[in-house]
Amino acid sequence: MRVLSSGSKTPWGVSISEKIEYGYPMPREEIILRFDDVSFEYGPRHPIVKEVSFGLRRGTKIALMGQNGAGKSTIFALIMGALKPESGSIHIERDLTIATARQVIVREEMDLTVREFFERRFDKKIYDIDPKIDAVLEVVHLAAPKDKIIKTFSGGQQARLLLASALIQDPDLLLLDEPTNNLDKAGIAHLTQFLVDYKKTCMVISHDATFLNAFTGGVLYLDVFTQKVEKYDGNYFNVVRDIAARIERENKKNAQLAKEIQENKEKANFFAHKGGKMRNVAKKMREKIEEMEEDQVDVRREDKTIRPFVIPAQGEIVGDIAHITGYGVMHHHKPVSRTCDIKLKKRYHLLITGPNGIGKTTLLESLASGKAKGMTIARGVRVGYYRQDFSTLNFEDTVAESLMSVMDKKVEETMRGAASRFLITPEMIGTKIGRLSEGQKGLVAFARLVLLKPGLLILDEPTNHINFRHIPIIAKALDQYDGAMILVSHVPDFVSQIRIDEVLDLEKDVK
Repeated sequence: MRVLSSGSKTPWGVSISEKIEYGYPMPREEIILRFDDVSFEYGPRHPIVKEVSFGLRRGTKIALMGQNGAGKSTIFALIMGALKPESGSIHIERDLTIATARQVIVREEMDLTVREFFERRFDKKIYDIDPKIDAVLEVVHLAAPKDKIIKTFSGGQQARLLLASALIQDPDLLLLDEPTNNLDKAGIAHLTQFLVDYKKTCMVISHDATFLNAFTGGVLYLDVFTQKVEKYDGNYFNVVRDIAARIERENKKNAQLAKEIQENKEKANFFAHKGGKMRNVAKKMREKIEEMEEDQVDVRREDKTIRPFVIPAQGEIVGDIAHITGYGVMHHHKPVSRTCDIKLKKRYHLLITGPNGIGKTTLLESLASGKAKGMTIARGVRVGYYRQDFSTLNFEDTVAESLMSVMDKKVEETMRGAASRFLITPEMIGTKIGRLSEGQKGLVAFARLVLLKPGLLILDEPTNHINFRHIPIIAKALDQYDGAMILVSHVPDFVSQIRIDEVLDLEKDVK
């Protein structure tokens, strides 16, 4: 693990390395991690962070926030050493242990057993690891047989496994990247209480302001425009208030300076035409004007939100778009069959609910593939499927190739117009899907739905990874969608904004 440099001084003027070497006491409020003017870029045209500086004190709980694609996960990768800064330095206290819970389980670990998955969290073999696994699974409230294969768990269960895989390392610094994604209401409540009670240092990336406000005491805000980190005390609502006050001050200052500049320009022009000594006065006034223009500040730009959009529905369908007569769920790790009679027509929206692990994602996948027993989709219906893991996207495609692939008439102007609504810039168009952040992949997935014009829309946790500023706009588009829709979401505020015609509760009658 990297060590604090000898030049890193404590409040007593003694370097951290000297304190450790000579046995000085390490106070609880010690800074255990510090970024000094750190910059990183993916190639010369793709800067991510620029001259970022911040410190993290022992025992604090900090939120790392910012727009999709701002570079939050890059900050984590820099802390973990997976990426190296282009310039600047990262100082980490000697012997500090760090563990991270990523957003998703990597594909090469999907075929591991639970025991093998946890064994990979350590550099050396851990004997008698089973009791440790039992302890962390209890913390995340998950019953998981140790010989069960990872890919057989639901998205929500995998999210709990990711958290447990970090906790089993008992780190000094815990890094959590979108930990509420895929968790049901009970899972989020359990995680929130755990973090409230957590005694060690924690940094959390999340777009869920309510979740963060429950336990964090400060915010590091990564500005997507400046690529720098802004530091704020308090929760996200304090950040919004402070930013609004700052913008107002900057606008007032600029307005006053603009007024004075204009007045001085008029006076300078007047004196310049007088000739003689008055020209020297005009010259000095112009120098003052230049100084005043330099004093004008760049007003902080707010995060952009996606523009309002409509998902056009396939127009030539008549009658039932889909018919569900039966489905399967998991109960105590065993499959159970149920019957129903649900007919989906145009403008009919179905919400499927149930706890993590009951089989919602499996059901949606089988519906989207047309292989579900007990469900038929009318011939010729185009199915738009939003998967929470984005596995419907080819990560080797560029954004442009991915968007064009779903279009009936491949018109580049139309494609770029749809992309721009989702903050997909001309620079991003040529980027491979695999290089995008998870939030940016989500926006690409929505742009694909707009261009596809589906008759049946199937959405599995569509707010995962998405900046909460975008969520009301997405909710309105789904509320107004004129085709048939099947939705799974654990976010009540999001669902409450969408017209729902019927709810299919998978947990009903299986307790």
